[in-house]
Amino acid sequence: MAETTFPPVHRIVIVGGGAGGLPLATALGDKLGDRRTGRADITLVDRFETHIWKPLLHEIAAGRMDAGAHDVDYLALGFWHHFRFRQGAIVALDRKQRKLTLGAVNDDEGKSMLPERVLPYDTLILCIGSTTNDFGVPGVAANAISLDTAIDAGRFHRRLLAACVRADDDAAQGKLAHVDIVIIGAGATGVELAAEIRQTTRAHVGYGLDKLDPEKDIRLTLLEAAPRILPQLSEHIAQAATQLLETLDVSVRSAERVTAVDARGVHTADGGFLPADLVVWAAGIQAPPVLESLDGLEVNRLHQLVVTETLQTTHDPDIFAFGDCAACPWPGAGKEGRLVPPRAQAAHQQASLLRRSMLARLAGKPLPLFRFHDFGSLVSLGELSAVGNLMGRLIGGSMLIQGLIARAMYAALYKLHQLSIHGYVRVAFDTIGRFLRRRMEPRIKLH
Repeated sequence: MAETTFPPVHRIVIVGGGAGGLPLATALGDKLGDRRTGRADITLVDRFETHIWKPLLHEIAAGRMDAGAHDVDYLALGFWHHFRFRQGAIVALDRKQRKLTLGAVNDDEGKSMLPERVLPYDTLILCIGSTTNDFGVPGVAANAISLDTAIDAGRFHRRLLAACVRADDDAAQGKLAHVDIVIIGAGATGVELAAEIRQTTRAHVGYGLDKLDPEKDIRLTLLEAAPRILPQLSEHIAQAATQLLETLDVSVRSAERVTAVDARGVHTADGGFLPADLVVWAAGIQAPPVLESLDGLEVNRLHQLVVTETLQTTHDPDIFAFGDCAACPWPGAGKEGRLVPPRAQAAHQQASLLRRSMLARLAGKPLPLFRFHDFGSLVSLGELSAVGNLMGRLIGGSMLIQGLIARAMYAALYKLHQLSIHGYVRVAFDTIGRFLRRRMEPRIKLH
């Protein structure tokens, strides 16, 4: 294995270029990685070449957003913000030697592009996100799609468009035509995907698939094992979202546990069966299983790395973890042993803390403690609506918001993410450019 060498400065390696890892690499690169300062060598590792904000995946899957128009190149960002990028998935860790092993990388044709490599570090920060948890339900891996990556979302979109084209052709020939879509798991991903699919399939009619009646022929069912949808959020948010889904002709079925998924459809615990042309599994998440094999680092039952309030792993102070892959304590949350929820806002707050932590670490000062501030939650229900709540001292607790105002605030979250990696000037020009291009492009992706 080839070993990468670095100059004799403090080596900070960040594994995972998601909602937290990329802003952290950008901030540290700007502050410490400039070749003129020589204070630290910042390296970002990710298994993909480009970054796309994970909360956008439901829009890519439904076809309202083209992933190629919104992804950003890690190498270019590294050049602009003074950090190195290394592509590859983490496969092994040697804590004693402070070395990280990255797996080989193949191109789209399966040919070797990069060999297995060893990356030395002084400080290692792990933020590799989460993957879908199928809870061992038979048939999920073979017969359902999970929206873990932009590749998954793109695959679902192509299958959705193909199913609609086939059904439209059947209808044109006078045959019985319909598309059955079952989404398992009514958390934010499942709810957002259901709403987006309904609105984009309505738009298909305007682009030639006019033999289909979207409400009647494209049948959407949302299944949830809990007594209500959005079980992690408040009751009033769930009620508002349910009402909005009903206006979109989405069949919502709660307290419905799935026991198996096969090529024909979905089986439920009460003996029921739902035929399905497309099945999406969005019922739970877990940290990537590879974390269990990282040289004895402590993990919980969801493979999350157990961390302290400084975000250091319990067994190694030189290794930090944050985001969905970390089990971070939430003091003062009103329940002993409660963990910080796996949300993008938590990863963003943790990235901000770790920026200060790395400066303190290099200066030999004590590390700050992480305190999560819940500013509320927003769930998108298509291009023109959203529902959620705002939390904070300024409004005296929690306030329900929905409709266009909530949708505008949801869109603003993406702009804030862009600002954290691009800055104001680039985001301003990008926003103007996208506004102008929208007049030259179809409203939905048609291939």
